[in-house]
Amino acid sequence: MPAPDGADPTLTLPVIPHDIAMTTAQLFPSPATGNLYAALRAAFPADLDSIAVETDHGLHYSWRDLERASAMLANLLVSLQLPDGARVAVQVEKSVEAMLLYLATLRAGLVFLPLNTAYQSAEVQYFIDNAEPAAVVCTGKNFGWVSKIAFQAGTRHVFTLNDDRTGSLLTRAAHCADHQAVVPRGPDDLAAILYTSGTTGRSKGAMLTHANLLSNAQVLKTSWGWRSAAEGGDVLIHALPIFHVHGLFVAIHAALLNGSKMIWLAKFDPRQVLAAMPRATVFMGVPTLYVRLLAEPGLTAEVARNMRLFIAGSAPLLIETFTEWQRRTGHTILERYGMSETVMLTSNPYRAIEGERRGGTVGRPLPGVRLRVMSDQGQPMPMGETGGIEVAGPNVFKAYWRMPEKTAEEFSADGFFKTGDVGRIDADGYVTIVGRSKDLIISGGYNVYPAEIEGYINELAGVAESAVIGVPHADFGEVGLALVIAKPGAAPDPAAILASLKARLANFKVPKQCLLVPELPRNAMGKVQKNLLRQRYGAPG
Repeated sequence: MPAPDGADPTLTLPVIPHDIAMTTAQLFPSPATGNLYAALRAAFPADLDSIAVETDHGLHYSWRDLERASAMLANLLVSLQLPDGARVAVQVEKSVEAMLLYLATLRAGLVFLPLNTAYQSAEVQYFIDNAEPAAVVCTGKNFGWVSKIAFQAGTRHVFTLNDDRTGSLLTRAAHCADHQAVVPRGPDDLAAILYTSGTTGRSKGAMLTHANLLSNAQVLKTSWGWRSAAEGGDVLIHALPIFHVHGLFVAIHAALLNGSKMIWLAKFDPRQVLAAMPRATVFMGVPTLYVRLLAEPGLTAEVARNMRLFIAGSAPLLIETFTEWQRRTGHTILERYGMSETVMLTSNPYRAIEGERRGGTVGRPLPGVRLRVMSDQGQPMPMGETGGIEVAGPNVFKAYWRMPEKTAEEFSADGFFKTGDVGRIDADGYVTIVGRSKDLIISGGYNVYPAEIEGYINELAGVAESAVIGVPHADFGEVGLALVIAKPGAAPDPAAILASLKARLANFKVPKQCLLVPELPRNAMGKVQKNLLRQRYGAPG
């Protein structure tokens, strides 16, 4: 259905009075390098001996420490004489040293490939076989099985890195110089590959460039009002994992690009977050973290009095959480929307002059982002009508790694990326996500694709077929429910099915419940109608 009166269906609304989208030349003013690290380093404060990171174990890292340590790690990577565009795959626990490895990979001009720490051997093997990393970094406890997979795939270098500042990576880097010239890279060169599963069960590697990441970081710095030291400075509570967009790119880039201190929590602990609030100003979390903070009696307006901004994303924020947070703290959560392929796309307003923060919406498109809602037939939908969300802008990824056909399929003829999300835009330009066109489950902020899990279930003895759906959950937002049809004469044990999945898949992917059912509803073409299953089993739990 066309837009009324021939109106442009593409929405590009700055969330502040002036347009802050930047050209590549503005992002990388030095002709010598388009390397993202160079831009981050240029934003470090003049006093390099001031504290950049304070950990929950009482450690303090200065800005000079970040510069020197990342240089030593970068020099180690450069000494390996890896081929141009080589990938460095990393599956380690969260630590400041893991962040330094990310910065070092950028400095060395290589491509960072973070892997969820929950991934098991079958998953890791796929990623290594597909990405063919030149170097792999894992925890010491996993070295045996990870190195076997890596060496069989042709990877020559496997290092260990633990969250207690030990491991072969640091031992080797200790012998390297603590100064390093950033390796020149073009803005359109790859900086990272993030794997995001597909509905077929085959993961896709989203290729993000230096310009993709820096352009988005610059926009968020201004849109979210990050304060300079002269304005009192911001302090970020970093309580997220660092293997995906939210914790690695949005949070870390924001703090570094603003020269802001981070209070670094290895794992989310609500009481540690509350203890840090009086010394901080910004917190980013998935909705599950806000639910758990609300369960703490210590969450009050007084403890949050110094906080400037609470940001939520990676999964839908329930309106109950949104309103209860307002009541308990006096703060209104800012909800935003992004993807592995695009980093951030939309945001509720930060400044009151720009509009209200509306619960149940993800705000307006960020500066430079073009967003439209399209019908299944590829026609623009009018305001208020629901359709598929498509986006374009400097933050949108380059392509899927070694999947040219899939890349072509996911982009429109005029260059818009088809997000797979379904939503609508109201008259004020606010975007509401109403569902996902491909049955994606978001559990605790992590993406779970049913087809991958179904593939494992269907291989088990006694299983004829399975269907995995997402059902509401008060803590995680959504959790998986596995519905299984047994083969004639067989009686598979639901508990044994879940136990088998736990041995093969990351825990967040494993359904919380498994039920044996006599049949699955199907349409005329024989396809399982998961919408009917969600209606039948979708009671809050």
